[in-house]
Amino acid sequence: MGNPNSAAATTGKIQMPISHRLARWGLCFIGTVLSVYALYVETSKEANPQYKAMCDIGESMSCSKVFTSKYGRGFGILGSILGDHHILNQPNCFLGVIFYILQVAIAKIHTLAATNFLLMTSILSNVGSVYLAYILYFVLEDFCLVCVSTYIVNALLLGVNVLKWKYLSRMLSKKRE
Repeated sequence: MGNPNSAAATTGKIQMPISHRLARWGLCFIGTVLSVYALYVETSKEANPQYKAMCDIGESMSCSKVFTSKYGRGFGILGSILGDHHILNQPNCFLGVIFYILQVAIAKIHTLAATNFLLMTSILSNVGSVYLAYILYFVLEDFCLVCVSTYIVNALLLGVNVLKWKYLSRMLSKKRE
């Protein structure tokens, strides 16, 4: 498994395969770009109600309609509990940016605790995606290309986190032998 003279082999550190790292970086980059674009669309539409985003394709295919709905902030839940203008009632896309940055930063730590954190936050993001997909389809009766793309990124990132957990568990058990 790799060059025995490498720094990772001589220091006993676990090195993740480059494919894991590239997949994570790529997915988190795409997720961050989608989230920043969503934030741009939301703030632009709030500042100018006439603003038409590139993702506003038709009457029932409008991302700005989704982003500016009550479900676009705090998952449509925090505003009801804390108030629409509470500091914790942030746009969902802002939470997405934080999520993707954390996924990249914490992935550099190759411990089971850090990997469990990545896995749990990724599961949570997918639960949020399923909830928002339900809201998108059944409540708002809309199709948001940016939203669905984010759901796909979150699902793929969960897969990457499961692979990291399996790989790390295998490496740690081999180290104990």
